[in-house]
Amino acid sequence: MMKPTHAMPTMMKPTRARHARSVGPFRRAAPPGAARSTPFVLLLAGALLVAACGPGDAPDPDGAPADRDASAADAFVPPRDADVFLADLRWEGSGPPGIGDPVNVSRRPGYDNQPWFLPDGSGIWYTAVDAHTGQADIYRYDLAVEEVTRVTMSSPESEYSATPLPDGSGISTIRVEADSTQRLWRFDADGSDAAVLLEDVAPVGYHAWIDDSTVALFVLGDPPTLRVADLGTGGARVVAEDIGRSLQPIPGTRDVSFVQRHPDGTATIMRLPGDGGDPVPIVEAVAGGDFHAWAPDGTILMAAGAVVHAASPAETRTWTPVADFSRLGISISRLAVSPDASQIALVAEPAALDLPTN
Repeated sequence: MMKPTHAMPTMMKPTRARHARSVGPFRRAAPPGAARSTPFVLLLAGALLVAACGPGDAPDPDGAPADRDASAADAFVPPRDADVFLADLRWEGSGPPGIGDPVNVSRRPGYDNQPWFLPDGSGIWYTAVDAHTGQADIYRYDLAVEEVTRVTMSSPESEYSATPLPDGSGISTIRVEADSTQRLWRFDADGSDAAVLLEDVAPVGYHAWIDDSTVALFVLGDPPTLRVADLGTGGARVVAEDIGRSLQPIPGTRDVSFVQRHPDGTATIMRLPGDGGDPVPIVEAVAGGDFHAWAPDGTILMAAGAVVHAASPAETRTWTPVADFSRLGISISRLAVSPDASQIALVAEPAALDLPTN
């Protein structure tokens, strides 16, 4: 996982309104460089803050949550950089799900990304970057108590892409080591007992587990390659080249899905059999999409811009738009579905503005 250039403060405790899956405000300081913005951008930022904060509620420069009534707490809080959002998934019949209004649970400037639900669905792990040091660590957002806990704290190393270990003993991450080497590591659930899992495979960007001892890896390079590594031998074999950044375990199987990019700019979501067979196509990727996620029933979700699409299980899959968040001014990248398929985590950034050229 290449280091992002975003930064963030370390204090991250959002306050949620006391009803299902609605998160209250989390105060953020102005991002670095705000004083150099043009008057137009300053006016736009002010308008967004007014819309997010509500009447008579100014941002607290210390980052402390402010009291407000329930209706204001339900207001959409837009991202300033990459923020993690949660939304309800609504399933009716055998069709694709609907998606409720997304709620910003990280709401701070800087890089909050790569969400993954805990196996019991009680929270999500995600990556966040410290504003002062540039260090990335894994944090856990707990749904029941509505608090954020720092999991890893290992300066000068950074951790990305927290994923549950198949044996339930903790998490695996991509660690950017002090010399910038990127390898696959494991930690206990509380961030202790760090150990490298594959000594000789680098630079690793992303990963997905096939079983307790076998893992699919996105290895950076030109082009990036998909490799299958064996923890016992430490070796890794190349199975595909020029792949996308999204690797996902397919529910109920030992298989992994990945995105195969094509020279004409299109891409296909592929199935890599866990038994060692050759990759086979599943469905053409959504145009402009990069990341995908699976629901337990086999539905695939993929976002492009502000629109989330779903492809239900079928012999011939087709994409159906299930949510359009254009009105919120956001662009969605990564997604993750809770184990019981009741919620979806979304990473959203401010959508690009169409400004006049003259």
